[in-house]
Amino acid sequence: MSIIVFAEIADQQFKKATLEAVTYAKMLAQKTNSSVVAVAIGNVSDAGLLGQYGANEVVTVAAADSFNAEVYSDILAQVAKDKAATVLVISNSYAGKSISGRVAVKLRASLATNVVDVPDTSAGFKVKRGVFSGKAFGWVNLDAAIKVLAITPNSFEPQNTGGTATVTAYSGSIAQAQTSVVSVNKVSGKIPLTEAEIVVSGGRGMKGPENWGMIEELANVLGGATACSKPVSDMNWRPHSEHVGQTGITIKPNLYIAVGISGAIQHLAGVSSSKVIVAINKDPEAPFFKAADYGIVGDAFEILPKIIAAAKAAKA
Repeated sequence: MSIIVFAEIADQQFKKATLEAVTYAKMLAQKTNSSVVAVAIGNVSDAGLLGQYGANEVVTVAAADSFNAEVYSDILAQVAKDKAATVLVISNSYAGKSISGRVAVKLRASLATNVVDVPDTSAGFKVKRGVFSGKAFGWVNLDAAIKVLAITPNSFEPQNTGGTATVTAYSGSIAQAQTSVVSVNKVSGKIPLTEAEIVVSGGRGMKGPENWGMIEELANVLGGATACSKPVSDMNWRPHSEHVGQTGITIKPNLYIAVGISGAIQHLAGVSSSKVIVAINKDPEAPFFKAADYGIVGDAFEILPKIIAAAKAAKA
C-alpha cells in the first residue's frame, strides 16, 4: 500500500505546504504500514529533498510550470492507480482545493477537507476536520477504499528526519487540457500569506495607505507577511491579494496581529484558526477583543512604533 502526496512547487522549490503534507503522510504511513510517494509536477531543483521529510519515492513529472487543475488531477489519479494507493494527501491550498475534488471523483474516493489531525485508524478511518470557518471541529468516517485528505496549511510542522528518497520519472501519459493558462501574475519578494507563520494586518484604523509603512516594518522585523481587512482592499489602500477573511484568503498563522480592525464576523472567519491572535484597537468594545488571545487598547500610531522598537531590540 502507498500514500500519494501532491508536492506543490513554486520557483523550482517545494513549498512549505508540501513539506507539511509529506510529514503528515509519513505519520499516517507509520500507523498503516504504508510507503509515501510524492508526486512533483513541474521543474524542481532538488526532488530528493522530500526524502528528508519522510517520502520513500518522488515521482517527477515534466510538465509546463503553469498550474492546470485538469492535468494535475489526472496525473495524480494515474500515479495513485499505478502505486495501488489507499490515501492521497493534498494541502488545502488554492491549488489543492482545485484538484482534491477532481481526484476524488476520478478515483471514486472519499474526500475530507480542512483536515487538522492524523486519522484514527483503530476502528475504521475517522478524520478530524475544521468546520464552520474554523470555529469548531467535526469528525467524519471515510468508508471508500481510497481516501483523499486535504490538510489545513500550517497545521503540521515539517519534520526533517534526514531520510532519503528514490527519484523516478513519470512514464504515464499526460492528458490534453481543455483549458489553457494565458498568463500568471505573481507577487514576488513576499512571503505567501497562506504559508506565513506571522501575519501583521491592518484595517481602516490605519486611516490611509500612506500609514502602511508601520505595518510593513513590523512584518519585516518579525519575518512575517502583511494583510488587510476587506474595506481596506475595497478602497484600494492595499492589493486584494492581501485581503484576509471569509471572502478573501483564509489563513492559519502561528501569530496574527490585527491593527485597527474592528473584528467583523466575516473577517474573523478567515483568521480565527490562528494559533495566537493579538488585537490592537483604540475602541475597548471592538469585537476583535473577544476573539483575541491578547488585546492592546490604545492608539495604533503610538503603540506600533514601541512594538517595532522592542522587536528590533529583541532581534538584536
